[in-house]
Amino acid sequence: MNSNHEFFMNEALKLAQISYDNGDIPIGAVVVLDNKIIGCGYNRKELLQDGTEHAEIMALKEASKNLNSHHLDDCNIYITLEPCVMCAGAILNCRINNVFVGARNKRFGACGSYINILDMDFNHRSNVFFGVLEKSCSSIISKFFKNLRNSKN
Repeated sequence: MNSNHEFFMNEALKLAQISYDNGDIPIGAVVVLDNKIIGCGYNRKELLQDGTEHAEIMALKEASKNLNSHHLDDCNIYITLEPCVMCAGAILNCRINNVFVGARNKRFGACGSYINILDMDFNHRSNVFFGVLEKSCSSIISKFFKNLRNSKN
């Protein structure tokens, strides 16, 4: 992967750390247009007690607001953990061009690990690329769940 992809995934990792610090599963996302971040998000499900407060949704909403359009055709999104079905659906509805994923999500991943919503025959398809800073993205998730298990013991 080129350094731009790593730069943007590092920005998503910084957002994932905010989730981690708030006691949420550490997931971060950034939407990029013309090598500029136009939307940022981090997981806030526990913080806000709202199951729809995923990093991707927050980033897509901010990008749409900044462009004054829900059509994000020329945009890319960088996400530290593979999106769930809800977020993959939102990515399709926003017409995101490319999805760059750090870590796979074998239990809930909707971009190829469990199912692939983004490759189904809808009005839009997004390209998916896995493995951008995969080790760092996997590490923060593993650390979170290890600490969660330890705190319950």
